[in-house]
Amino acid sequence: MNSPAVRFQALSVQREGVAILQSVTASVPSGGCCAIVGPNGAGKTSLLLALLRQIPYTGQIHMATPPPRLGYVPQRLDFDRGAPITVMDFMAMSLQRRPLCIGISRALRRANLERLADVHAETLATRRLGALSGGELQRVLLAAALQQEPDLLILDEPTAGIDVRGEVLLCELLERLRSERGFTQLMVSHDLATVSHHATHVILLNREVVAEGGPSEVFTPPNLAAAFGLHMGHIMGRISGGAAEADEGNR
Repeated sequence: MNSPAVRFQALSVQREGVAILQSVTASVPSGGCCAIVGPNGAGKTSLLLALLRQIPYTGQIHMATPPPRLGYVPQRLDFDRGAPITVMDFMAMSLQRRPLCIGISRALRRANLERLADVHAETLATRRLGALSGGELQRVLLAAALQQEPDLLILDEPTAGIDVRGEVLLCELLERLRSERGFTQLMVSHDLATVSHHATHVILLNREVVAEGGPSEVFTPPNLAAAFGLHMGHIMGRISGGAAEADEGNR
Protein backbone atom coordinates (compact mmCIF):
# COMPACT_ATOMS: atom_id res chain seq x y z
CA MET A 1 0.00 0.00 0.00
CA ASN A 2 1.38 3.42 -0.97
CA SER A 3 2.10 5.87 1.81
CA PRO A 4 -0.22 8.89 1.84
CA ALA A 5 0.77 12.00 -0.07
CA VAL A 6 -0.10 14.12 2.99
CA ARG A 7 -0.93 13.26 6.58
CA PHE A 8 -2.31 15.83 9.01
CA GLN A 9 -1.68 14.95 12.64
CA ALA A 10 -3.43 16.80 15.48
CA LEU A 11 -3.38 20.00 13.43
CA SER A 12 -4.99 23.05 15.01
CA VAL A 13 -5.38 26.64 13.82
CA GLN A 14 -6.42 29.62 15.89
CA ARG A 15 -7.17 33.16 14.81
CA GLU A 16 -7.38 35.89 17.45
CA GLY A 17 -8.02 33.25 20.09
CA VAL A 18 -10.83 31.57 18.14
CA ALA A 19 -10.38 27.91 17.17
CA ILE A 20 -10.60 27.52 13.38
CA LEU A 21 -9.39 23.91 13.29
CA GLN A 22 -9.19 21.54 16.26
CA SER A 23 -6.85 18.56 16.32
CA VAL A 24 -7.39 17.53 12.69
CA THR A 25 -5.93 14.10 11.92
CA ALA A 26 -6.52 12.87 8.37
CA SER A 27 -4.69 11.48 5.34
CA VAL A 28 -4.64 12.29 1.63
CA PRO A 29 -4.04 9.05 -0.33
CA SER A 30 -1.49 9.22 -3.14
CA GLY A 31 -2.63 9.36 -6.74
CA GLY A 32 -6.34 9.96 -6.22
CA CYS A 33 -8.75 12.87 -5.83
CA CYS A 34 -9.27 13.81 -2.19
CA ALA A 35 -12.06 16.31 -1.44
CA ILE A 36 -12.40 18.38 1.74
CA VAL A 37 -16.06 19.19 2.34
CA GLY A 38 -18.02 20.84 5.10
CA PRO A 39 -20.22 23.84 5.91
CA ASN A 40 -19.17 27.48 5.63
CA GLY A 41 -16.72 28.33 8.38
CA ALA A 42 -15.63 24.71 8.80
CA GLY A 43 -11.95 25.55 8.26
CA LYS A 44 -11.60 23.94 4.82
CA THR A 45 -9.53 26.71 3.23
CA SER A 46 -7.54 27.11 6.45
CA LEU A 47 -6.48 23.46 6.18
CA LEU A 48 -5.14 24.13 2.67
CA LEU A 49 -3.38 27.32 3.78
CA ALA A 50 -1.73 25.43 6.65
CA LEU A 51 -0.53 22.82 4.15
CA LEU A 52 0.89 25.63 2.00
CA ARG A 53 2.57 27.13 5.10
CA GLN A 54 0.66 30.38 4.60
CA ILE A 55 -0.84 30.49 8.11
CA PRO A 56 0.56 29.38 11.49
CA TYR A 57 -0.64 26.11 13.01
CA THR A 58 0.18 23.61 15.71
CA GLY A 59 0.44 19.88 15.17
CA GLN A 60 2.23 18.22 12.27
CA ILE A 61 1.96 17.86 8.51
CA HIS A 62 3.80 14.88 7.08
CA MET A 63 4.44 14.76 3.34
CA ALA A 64 5.83 12.09 1.06
CA THR A 65 9.59 11.80 0.61
CA PRO A 66 11.11 13.44 -1.34
CA PRO A 67 8.98 16.54 -0.72
CA PRO A 68 6.39 16.83 -3.51
CA ARG A 69 6.21 19.70 -5.96
CA LEU A 70 3.04 21.68 -5.24
CA GLY A 71 0.65 23.37 -7.62
CA TYR A 72 -2.06 25.66 -6.19
CA VAL A 73 -5.27 26.95 -7.75
CA PRO A 74 -6.83 29.58 -5.43
CA GLN A 75 -10.56 30.10 -5.07
CA ARG A 76 -10.20 33.61 -6.47
CA LEU A 77 -7.45 35.79 -7.89
CA ASP A 78 -7.25 39.34 -6.58
CA PHE A 79 -6.09 41.61 -9.39
CA ASP A 80 -7.03 44.81 -11.20
CA ARG A 81 -9.45 43.68 -13.91
CA GLY A 82 -8.77 46.89 -15.80
CA ALA A 83 -5.03 46.20 -16.08
CA PRO A 84 -3.76 45.48 -19.61
CA ILE A 85 -2.11 42.18 -18.63
CA THR A 86 -2.80 39.29 -21.00
CA VAL A 87 -3.10 35.60 -20.20
CA MET A 88 0.35 35.00 -21.71
CA ASP A 89 1.80 37.79 -19.53
CA PHE A 90 0.24 36.22 -16.45
CA MET A 91 1.59 32.79 -17.31
CA ALA A 92 5.10 34.20 -17.76
CA MET A 93 5.21 36.33 -14.59
CA SER A 94 6.25 33.59 -12.18
CA LEU A 95 8.79 31.92 -14.48
CA GLN A 96 10.56 34.71 -16.39
CA ARG A 97 13.25 36.66 -14.56
CA ARG A 98 13.62 39.49 -17.04
CA PRO A 99 10.94 42.24 -17.08
CA LEU A 100 7.87 41.46 -19.17
CA CYS A 101 8.24 44.81 -20.97
CA ILE A 102 11.30 43.36 -22.71
CA GLY A 103 9.17 40.54 -24.05
CA ILE A 104 8.63 36.85 -23.36
CA SER A 105 11.22 34.37 -24.56
CA ARG A 106 10.24 32.08 -27.42
CA ALA A 107 10.84 28.94 -25.33
CA LEU A 108 8.68 30.19 -22.48
CA ARG A 109 5.93 31.30 -24.86
CA ARG A 110 5.90 27.81 -26.41
CA ALA A 111 5.83 26.13 -22.99
CA ASN A 112 2.98 28.37 -21.82
CA LEU A 113 0.95 27.59 -24.94
CA GLU A 114 1.44 23.89 -24.25
CA ARG A 115 0.16 24.28 -20.67
CA LEU A 116 -2.82 26.30 -21.91
CA ALA A 117 -3.53 23.63 -24.52
CA ASP A 118 -3.54 21.03 -21.73
CA VAL A 119 -6.62 22.76 -20.28
CA HIS A 120 -8.17 23.67 -23.67
CA ALA A 121 -7.38 27.36 -23.21
CA GLU A 122 -4.71 28.06 -25.85
CA THR A 123 -7.10 30.42 -27.67
CA LEU A 124 -7.10 32.66 -24.58
CA ALA A 125 -3.36 33.43 -24.72
CA THR A 126 -3.76 36.95 -26.12
CA ARG A 127 -6.94 37.79 -24.21
CA ARG A 128 -6.82 40.32 -21.40
CA LEU A 129 -6.93 38.53 -18.03
CA GLY A 130 -9.65 40.83 -16.70
CA ALA A 131 -11.96 40.01 -19.63
CA LEU A 132 -12.15 36.28 -18.91
CA SER A 133 -15.27 34.55 -17.62
CA GLY A 134 -15.15 32.62 -14.35
CA GLY A 135 -14.67 29.30 -16.11
CA GLU A 136 -11.99 30.68 -18.44
CA LEU A 137 -10.07 32.18 -15.53
CA GLN A 138 -10.18 28.89 -13.62
CA ARG A 139 -8.67 27.07 -16.58
CA VAL A 140 -5.90 29.67 -16.84
CA LEU A 141 -5.17 29.34 -13.10
CA LEU A 142 -5.06 25.57 -13.55
CA ALA A 143 -2.62 25.94 -16.47
CA ALA A 144 -0.42 28.19 -14.31
CA ALA A 145 -0.43 25.58 -11.53
CA LEU A 146 0.56 22.88 -14.03
CA GLN A 147 3.66 24.93 -14.92
CA GLN A 148 5.13 23.61 -11.67
CA GLU A 149 4.70 19.99 -12.87
CA PRO A 150 3.14 19.24 -9.48
CA ASP A 151 3.09 15.96 -7.62
CA LEU A 152 0.30 17.43 -5.47
CA LEU A 153 -2.28 19.73 -7.09
CA ILE A 154 -4.21 21.78 -4.51
CA LEU A 155 -7.46 23.47 -5.53
CA ASP A 156 -9.68 25.70 -3.40
CA GLU A 157 -13.30 25.55 -4.67
CA PRO A 158 -12.26 25.09 -8.33
CA THR A 159 -15.86 25.07 -9.57
CA ALA A 160 -17.02 28.20 -7.68
CA GLY A 161 -18.66 30.70 -10.02
CA ILE A 162 -18.87 28.20 -12.89
CA ASP A 163 -22.12 26.98 -14.43
CA VAL A 164 -23.10 23.30 -14.24
CA ARG A 165 -21.75 22.40 -17.68
CA GLY A 166 -18.47 24.17 -16.98
CA GLU A 167 -18.23 22.38 -13.65
CA VAL A 168 -18.63 18.96 -15.30
CA LEU A 169 -16.08 19.81 -17.98
CA LEU A 170 -13.54 21.03 -15.41
CA CYS A 171 -13.92 17.87 -13.30
CA GLU A 172 -13.53 15.66 -16.38
CA LEU A 173 -10.47 17.67 -17.39
CA LEU A 174 -8.92 17.21 -13.94
CA GLU A 175 -9.57 13.46 -14.08
CA ARG A 176 -7.83 13.21 -17.45
CA LEU A 177 -4.85 15.27 -16.32
CA ARG A 178 -4.51 13.27 -13.11
CA SER A 179 -4.57 10.02 -15.07
CA GLU A 180 -1.97 11.29 -17.57
CA ARG A 181 0.39 12.98 -15.12
CA GLY A 182 -0.07 10.88 -12.00
CA PHE A 183 -0.43 13.74 -9.51
CA THR A 184 -2.49 13.65 -6.33
CA GLN A 185 -5.45 16.04 -6.33
CA LEU A 186 -6.59 17.74 -3.12
CA MET A 187 -9.54 20.07 -3.43
CA VAL A 188 -12.02 21.94 -1.31
CA SER A 189 -15.59 21.64 -2.61
CA HIS A 190 -19.08 22.57 -1.46
CA ASP A 191 -20.84 20.41 -4.06
CA LEU A 192 -21.58 16.97 -2.58
CA ALA A 193 -22.98 15.60 -5.83
CA THR A 194 -19.79 16.49 -7.71
CA VAL A 195 -17.64 15.06 -4.94
CA SER A 196 -19.70 11.85 -4.87
CA HIS A 197 -19.11 11.40 -8.58
CA HIS A 198 -15.46 12.42 -8.89
CA ALA A 199 -13.64 12.04 -5.55
CA THR A 200 -11.89 8.86 -4.47
CA HIS A 201 -11.46 10.00 -0.85
CA VAL A 202 -13.34 12.51 1.31
CA ILE A 203 -12.48 14.41 4.48
CA LEU A 204 -15.72 15.71 6.04
CA LEU A 205 -14.75 18.66 8.19
CA ASN A 206 -16.42 20.99 10.65
CA ARG A 207 -13.46 22.45 12.55
CA GLU A 208 -12.55 18.84 13.35
CA VAL A 209 -12.79 15.67 11.27
CA VAL A 210 -16.36 14.33 11.28
CA ALA A 211 -15.63 11.40 8.97
CA GLU A 212 -13.05 10.24 6.43
CA GLY A 213 -13.05 7.62 3.68
CA GLY A 214 -14.72 6.93 0.35
CA PRO A 215 -17.75 9.07 -0.61
CA SER A 216 -20.26 6.29 0.10
CA GLU A 217 -18.73 5.73 3.55
CA VAL A 218 -18.64 9.41 4.46
CA PHE A 219 -21.89 10.73 3.00
CA THR A 220 -24.29 9.02 5.37
CA PRO A 221 -27.19 10.88 7.03
CA PRO A 222 -25.59 10.70 10.53
CA ASN A 223 -22.26 12.07 9.30
CA LEU A 224 -23.88 14.82 7.24
CA ALA A 225 -26.15 15.76 10.13
CA ALA A 226 -23.12 15.98 12.42
CA ALA A 227 -21.36 18.29 9.96
CA PHE A 228 -24.21 20.38 8.54
CA GLY A 229 -26.98 20.05 11.13
CA LEU A 230 -29.89 17.62 11.30
CA HIS A 231 -32.13 19.28 8.67
CA MET A 232 -29.34 20.01 6.18
CA GLY A 233 -27.84 16.59 6.79
CA HIS A 234 -31.09 14.92 5.72
CA ILE A 235 -31.39 17.03 2.54
CA MET A 236 -27.72 16.66 1.60
CA GLY A 237 -27.83 12.95 2.32
CA ARG A 238 -30.58 12.60 -0.31
CA ILE A 239 -28.57 14.69 -2.81
CA SER A 240 -25.30 12.81 -2.32
CA GLY A 241 -27.11 9.48 -2.20
CA GLY A 242 -28.83 10.19 -5.49
CA ALA A 243 -25.51 11.11 -7.08
CA ALA A 244 -23.91 7.93 -5.78
CA GLU A 245 -26.77 5.82 -7.19
CA ALA A 246 -26.48 7.56 -10.57
CA ASP A 247 -22.74 6.95 -10.52
CA GLU A 248 -23.27 3.24 -9.83
CA GLY A 249 -25.77 3.05 -12.68
CA ASN A 250 -23.23 4.49 -15.11
CA ARG A 251 -20.57 1.88 -14.27
